[in-house]
Amino acid sequence: MNAVDPELVEMMSAVFAAHRERYEPGEGITELWDQLGELGLVRLTGSEEYGGSGAGWAEAVELLRAAAWHGVRIPLAEHDLLACWLLEAAGLEADDSRRTACLLDDDGVAGGVPWAAGADRVALLWRDGTGYCVADVDTASLSVTPGRNRAGEPRDDVSVDVTALTGTPLPDNVIEEFTRRAALVRAVQVCAVLDRTLALSVAHTSERTQFGRPLAKFQAVQTLVADIAAESALARAATDGALAEALRSDWSSEHLDFLVAVARSCVGHATSVVVRNAHQVHGAIGTTREHRLHEFTMPALSWRSEYGSVAHWDDKLMEYATVAGSDGLWALITATGD
Repeated sequence: MNAVDPELVEMMSAVFAAHRERYEPGEGITELWDQLGELGLVRLTGSEEYGGSGAGWAEAVELLRAAAWHGVRIPLAEHDLLACWLLEAAGLEADDSRRTACLLDDDGVAGGVPWAAGADRVALLWRDGTGYCVADVDTASLSVTPGRNRAGEPRDDVSVDVTALTGTPLPDNVIEEFTRRAALVRAVQVCAVLDRTLALSVAHTSERTQFGRPLAKFQAVQTLVADIAAESALARAATDGALAEALRSDWSSEHLDFLVAVARSCVGHATSVVVRNAHQVHGAIGTTREHRLHEFTMPALSWRSEYGSVAHWDDKLMEYATVAGSDGLWALITATGD
């Protein structure tokens, strides 16, 4: 990905840091949303023709990382990278309403929709005959059952009578890109909280003493932290690799689905190691409400299972490996083809 202006990255981080000093997780969303809107960050990747800021994924990734790093939970990805992008792809105008997006099943139901109850509108996707349609719908006209993920974020069930909807047709490749985007968004966010978990673990083991010396001096603790660092780096490398290929090919690479599966599998398994080891090195204090560790480990555990569970992505990799066979496995991994 292209490098992002360091001043922009610093500004993003400062906004979320200041917000986190004033509010507890999940609070002050409206105030922060208004501030981000004034800064042009709510529709960061939207084209200027459709009221966006005209930035790219590189800037969006830094925005998502900054929010996750500071423990701020807000539907920026759902609004900008999913819902508003879908509307723009369909040639539909998007006003300043806060949005999320979901893919309905054949019964017009979607479970665990991020931030649906608090959204003004929902970009609904559903299969209509042989193709897919999208509609920008007022949330008040939907049946929404509030829910939460284990990190305490809104994950709501949505249902609607699709026969009463008027939708705009979409090509199949848009649906494919939607699923890839959603999967990589969560990978980016998980990587950010894993990096923050590593930073907290390094700080804790450096500052905390036991038997007259810092925890970081004990070999067993060093091994735990080293594994956190290694798994976090692996997850980030796999995610960055998939993103780079997505942007290079405008989300159309024949290898992209495989790379997304690799990223999500690596992220999912890395989360298990990072969360376990981080809580081990923090000890009892890491389980308290007052300590911030849970603000990053709980989202990591929640996000890794959204838009496809770890088992789902592992199964995808197994399918790719089985089809490639022993003769084609190296070409699959290196994406060289024949």
